[in-house]
Amino acid sequence: MQLLKLEAMMVSLSASHLKPRCFSCSSSSSTSSSCGVKVWPWRGLDEWRESHLNENRRWGEHGPEPQPVFCDSTPLGKASSLAELGSIVLSTSDPLAKSQLSHMAYSMWRRHNLPLGISLPPSRPARPPNPQLVSPKEIPAPKDSGLPLNAYMLHNLAHVELNAIDLAWDTVVRFSPYSEILGEGFFADFAHVADDESRHFSWCSQRLVELGFKYGDMPAHNILWRECEKSSDNVAARLAVIPLVQEARGLDAGPRLVKKLVGFGDNRTSKIVARIADEEIAHVAVGVYWFVSVCQKMNCAPDSTFKELLKEYNVELKGPFNYSARDEAGIPRDWYDDASSMSNQDKKDKDGHKKQLSEVYERLASIIAMEKENSSLTKPPE
Repeated sequence: MQLLKLEAMMVSLSASHLKPRCFSCSSSSSTSSSCGVKVWPWRGLDEWRESHLNENRRWGEHGPEPQPVFCDSTPLGKASSLAELGSIVLSTSDPLAKSQLSHMAYSMWRRHNLPLGISLPPSRPARPPNPQLVSPKEIPAPKDSGLPLNAYMLHNLAHVELNAIDLAWDTVVRFSPYSEILGEGFFADFAHVADDESRHFSWCSQRLVELGFKYGDMPAHNILWRECEKSSDNVAARLAVIPLVQEARGLDAGPRLVKKLVGFGDNRTSKIVARIADEEIAHVAVGVYWFVSVCQKMNCAPDSTFKELLKEYNVELKGPFNYSARDEAGIPRDWYDDASSMSNQDKKDKDGHKKQLSEVYERLASIIAMEKENSSLTKPPE
């Protein structure tokens, strides 16, 4: 795994922005379990990249609608590059201000054609006093939270989206010294992700207020940032852990959350959550694209590299999986589902073994039945 660290990349790689329609592993490494397997990018990726700035930061009666962000005073004017803008967002503690500055930072960079630049991220993103961050075991159950079920689920989602803003900007800022290797497209994509996440947090925050609550009204966990810290020295690990695991879990959970909200009778919140889940496909697709790109640069097989990184960084894959959404985002099933990674011969062997066991069980059952019958025939009458 050390070969994947950026220090090694500095020595052996040159900058490039890959735009093939299909990726394939060219590695001859023995660590590759399926060299030659192709990974197809999400078909909407180019359209997402080329889209106009999205000002639909308010959820209106009929869905997203424009709400320009205005700030009387902003620290962003001090920044002259994308990396510096990202550092300012990360250093902002107020959640709504962080969300607004995130959008303003991305807008400034695009409109004024600012350079990528280089900056250092804070050791941890600035956070407000509330919500109190606790271990997952200490998160109250819905009935003990003081919030109705719809607000409880929405608060959890808002927390995820706020963390996602910081995760995306940290990726931009932390790896900014390696822009010549990774290419401008890498940073443009993750700044775009940060902008999307800030819009999602804005929708969640607005809806919480409409329900009579606000972000911070119940404790939250710090799992997402803990996972981010694990990968602070390895761009391949960052891509594997955050977009391909953490954000992919959002694809899995989204439909279930929507169903629960509909069952609760909150159709407005369910529509917000459904829209967020749909837009998260782009973020997972970005992770797939750049993970494969980094693997190509390092001449490593993406599938085996992904699995090795998760093992090295102690990251667990949890189902049930939303296969259709993951397929659309471009994550090959054999990366995360052991059942899918089984070769045809392995499947045949496994099925054959099951058949043999079944036949053995049937024979045993037949022998036992016969012995019982014989025993009853030879048994003297009472």
